[in-house]
Amino acid sequence: MPARTQHPRPTHPASSGADVRLPWWAVALPALAFAALLLLIAGPGQAQAATGESATGQLLRHLLALLTR
Repeated sequence: MPARTQHPRPTHPASSGADVRLPWWAVALPALAFAALLLLIAGPGQAQAATGESATGQLLRHLLALLTR
């Protein structure tokens, strides 16, 4: 019985450009999660703190404190 010959795989692809195809959900899900988190941060909720400072103001204050260190 003759043995089958296996051709070695090339080390680099034949085309020089990257041909990467992503499924639609690989782009849609992270974009949807980013939009949902952005809405949670930007949109004021029903319950406010006693000081009345919005979540956006708190976020900006924390970012400013981190950047000025």
